[in-house]
Amino acid sequence: MRVWEAKLSYNLLRLGDEPILNEAEGVANYLENAFDEDPTVEWFIVILLNSKKRPIARQVVTKGTATSSLVHPREVYKAAILSAATAVIVAHNHPSGDPAPSRADIQVTRQLREASKVLGIELIDHIVIGTAEDDPKGMGFYSFNEAGLL
Repeated sequence: MRVWEAKLSYNLLRLGDEPILNEAEGVANYLENAFDEDPTVEWFIVILLNSKKRPIARQVVTKGTATSSLVHPREVYKAAILSAATAVIVAHNHPSGDPAPSRADIQVTRQLREASKVLGIELIDHIVIGTAEDDPKGMGFYSFNEAGLL
């Protein structure tokens, strides 16, 4: 049998004052280059927030395929628990550029919302990042919170 040691490590992503992430456009701007390493696949990211809604960490939860990304509340909230976050914002990209949520996006958001209630870690928003050119609304992102689904 193998027993593993779990430990938390930190890599500095940004230096300076972190913005308060209380609106979808600000989150989209905050994640502007987060998917650049491989924009051809979906990335699912969790932003961990302190009690003042300022980011304390960001973690890639999973990288998927061109059309999907497998995610489970366990992986999303593991980082939040280990970093003592009081709230989270989750985000993922759509390589197609159209940020309209899929059925799977809606389902995972429901699961994350229910898990947040049990854990006492607020789910602020789920943002789907696309491009303004491919978004019928011209925004380049979709906010579950702004759509009234959180």
